[in-house]
Amino acid sequence: MTSQNKGVRREVARLVAVCLLAVGLVGTIPAAAETPANGDGPAVVPVQTTGPADRRFNLVFMGDGYTAAEMPAFRADLERHLYTLWSIEPFASYRSYINVWAVEAPSAESGVDCDPGLDAPVRDTALDMGFWGGCNPGSVQRLLTVDSRKAGALADLVPGTSRANRQIVALAHSSTYGGAGGSYATASGGNALSSLITPHEIGHSLGGLQDEYDYYGRGVPGGAYSGPEPSSTHHTLLTERQMLEQRAKWWRWLGEESESGGVIGRFEGGMYSTKGVWRPSRHSLMKTLGYAFDQVEREVMVQAISAKVNLIQDHTPATAPIGADRTVWVDTLHPVGGALAVTWRLDGRTLPTRGARTVDLRTLRLTPGAHTLTATVTDPTPFVRDPAVRASEALTRTVGWTIDPSLTTMRDGTGAAFTGHTPTGSPVGARSVVHADTTHAVDRTPAVRWHLDGRPVATGPNDRDVDLRSFRLTPGTHTLTARLAGTGETLSWTVDARAASASYELSDPLRTVRRPGRPVEYVYDGPFTMRLTARDDQEGAVVSQFRVDGDGWYTYYGWPTDADAPFRFTPGGTVIDDLVYGKLGRSRAVPWDDATPDYGTHTIEYRTIDAAGNVGPARSFRVTLVEP
Repeated sequence: MTSQNKGVRREVARLVAVCLLAVGLVGTIPAAAETPANGDGPAVVPVQTTGPADRRFNLVFMGDGYTAAEMPAFRADLERHLYTLWSIEPFASYRSYINVWAVEAPSAESGVDCDPGLDAPVRDTALDMGFWGGCNPGSVQRLLTVDSRKAGALADLVPGTSRANRQIVALAHSSTYGGAGGSYATASGGNALSSLITPHEIGHSLGGLQDEYDYYGRGVPGGAYSGPEPSSTHHTLLTERQMLEQRAKWWRWLGEESESGGVIGRFEGGMYSTKGVWRPSRHSLMKTLGYAFDQVEREVMVQAISAKVNLIQDHTPATAPIGADRTVWVDTLHPVGGALAVTWRLDGRTLPTRGARTVDLRTLRLTPGAHTLTATVTDPTPFVRDPAVRASEALTRTVGWTIDPSLTTMRDGTGAAFTGHTPTGSPVGARSVVHADTTHAVDRTPAVRWHLDGRPVATGPNDRDVDLRSFRLTPGTHTLTARLAGTGETLSWTVDARAASASYELSDPLRTVRRPGRPVEYVYDGPFTMRLTARDDQEGAVVSQFRVDGDGWYTYYGWPTDADAPFRFTPGGTVIDDLVYGKLGRSRAVPWDDATPDYGTHTIEYRTIDAAGNVGPARSFRVTLVEP
């Protein structure tokens, strides 16, 4: 997509997918840039570092319309976007695959072009971002675009990154709702919903996911779909029976409770059409901001993230035959959500190594002649059910060696030392996998001894990963240590096993009903508001969520027009910019959805996700809506 003449139309990134709804592991962003590029010009700030840039998936954020004096606002906006991103799967489980960078490029003027309308001024900014598709009268207001050439040039300042291993996300200094997904993702930085725009747009840009909206222009139903079977993974013309019989589309997930509410099935509408095409869930992040990716979308995103990295980070050199008088090793990635599996095979026969990262060939007593040893690293995540995805290079990698017992291996004198580990500077969650990698000598395997609160922890052959979920930790703070046997090296982590808490505040009800052993009940005859307030005993932001009558968990963001305002429930929902928010009972996304009030009693649950990834227990209250 292009525009001409900055005053009216400007060249912008070519968008693969236009987003028309635009719908922790992270510490505080440094107050000053750490790597200036040129004097007072752009500067690269490492926000989260999990490994070398050329071995990680790199999210490169940049701001536009933030002056030098407003750079703290960019850092605050970015931090808020990241905390929300880490609360959403699969980013929560795979955030250890991701480096995050901020490229700080101060703009000469504050704000971006054509914000909020075409009559708004054109501003002198670093990335020439603009609403209305870059000030295009034929576009739509919320289409927020960026100059792709300038964005790419800034991203090139981040050493070790390239188009193949990075995703650019440009944040506009604006409180106006908007964004876009394509080669680059964009979002407004300061809108109440903006931190939810970012994962939606990354869904487009990284995962190739399509919009599930049943309209193209807001307020106008999209009509009937008339094309062939969509190539989109999460859209189809098939019935559930046809999917099962043909083993097509999301047949493996049918009937499962959807991560975004309800069950995975067949729901009409999507790809900007109201009729004639179906999606897996009633609502998901690609349809309605606030909900999660459903399982179908999540599987796509797992593959997309994993395809940006190599599960095998390093290994014994395999370019020439090796002797049988040594150890052979592989170093793997370490997902926060679960350890990778390693299977060793000798001449095609599986060895009983039980996940070990090292094999001592001397114990195998190999016969003369050449032998073949392989190590296959696989991600056993339950987020993936498609065997083709599981077998792809994104989730399965194999390295092999030729072994010649006649060769003699020279000892290299490598000493034992830690080479990489889960960051120790901030608490880890009680459901995290913590890792510690070591050097590799050809004649021995350094052992890692783990202790939890001073007590030894049994790990089995894979002593590089510890899955804290297996310990069912009591609420509170614990200490995990990793000691490298034979050395004085020790690593230590604080384990945060206490989830954040949340409290709610409602507008005044007609009356309050309290019954022993039952949640408190509030009675209303019309609209009411709910404010959720989170608290934690550790540093870092907390994401609050709520759900109504067991539907999907919905991220609390305040109110669409004001992040500081409480969420508003009404019998029919509130229409804002031709979208509907806060209908009590059965949710409603667009004006033509069923607006029939759901009078009666409803259960509202709420919970938190803290910076360490702990998901708090759900608590609830009840609301009875009576006819006025």
